[in-house]
Amino acid sequence: MAAHFKPLVLHAHATGPNPVKIAMALEALNVPFEVKQWEFGDDPKKGVKGAEYLKINENGRVPTVEDPNTGIVAWESGACMNYIRRVYDTGNRIGPGESGQDLVDFEKWEYFLLSTLGPMCGQTNWFRHFNAQKNDDALQRYTAQTYRCYDVLEGQLKKSGGESILPSRVTAVDYHFEPWVRMYSFAGLSLDNYPLIKKWLGLMATREEVQEAYIKIQGKK
Repeated sequence: MAAHFKPLVLHAHATGPNPVKIAMALEALNVPFEVKQWEFGDDPKKGVKGAEYLKINENGRVPTVEDPNTGIVAWESGACMNYIRRVYDTGNRIGPGESGQDLVDFEKWEYFLLSTLGPMCGQTNWFRHFNAQKNDDALQRYTAQTYRCYDVLEGQLKKSGGESILPSRVTAVDYHFEPWVRMYSFAGLSLDNYPLIKKWLGLMATREEVQEAYIKIQGKK
């Protein structure tokens, strides 16, 4: 990076899967960034639902990326990831391949995570751990839907032997999925029927950009 380059600011909290995926991409691209931690709740100065943070992100969620080099602010993890790729992945290190089908495959798996696997897993976590009243029907529904998503992902991983979600190489798609799938145990799920997902998770855990992202976001690997 040029000498005058200013580090990006990644707004995050220490738990939850979405900020760390953005940190993985920044690490992979060697883009300097600083993490600003926020708390859950509506504390005016420290909470994601508080007045200070809502001036940055009207939705009151993390992640948010502020780029002082361009003046651009992005929120929603998909928008953050794609901004980083457009601006800083000039060598296409973590993006799709060159063909039209490569681009569509990249987008469809990205959107599958953002629209389906992530939300289903999130609801499983919610009804297992956080809902004020026990709701077994909801928990069973979202557990079944998360396993359905695992079925789809396991089938895709057969194309690479469990090396990466897209057969060619590890991409930003893998960064999108890794923090969500890593939470399987917290969600009360098992990978016993998903050997390729288990293999893929193990391989992702060995990657330097993944390890460094967790260190910076959570203070641990």
